[in-house]
Amino acid sequence: MSDFWPTELKVSKDRRMLSVSFNDGVTAALPAEMLRVLSPSAEVQGHGPGQKVTVPGKREVAIKAVAPTGNYAVRIAFDDGHDSGIFTWTYLRELGESGEAKFAEYERELAEKGLSRDRR
Repeated sequence: MSDFWPTELKVSKDRRMLSVSFNDGVTAALPAEMLRVLSPSAEVQGHGPGQKVTVPGKREVAIKAVAPTGNYAVRIAFDDGHDSGIFTWTYLRELGESGEAKFAEYERELAEKGLSRDRR
């Protein structure tokens, strides 16, 4: 079990941001697009090394629902139908701390593959 856990999870009115407050006072504002394209699901991460998928066209994705999964995570459903990612407290914290760098890497992957954040 993690040494930290959320004391509050709040989805913005426009459904494009998840704010997380942790028990140690750390907060994170996590964009829906980042959560969607960095989802811990097998659909995005693959089932083994080298199987990660670069998901294009999610700039406008929104959070449809957030549901608790035990005492360790939440399942986030998005308005594009993706709902298989289980985001542990540790992963949410990681995204809060290094999500910008991970998202920048995602943008580099898009560019290398000739893909876009926008729908085509």
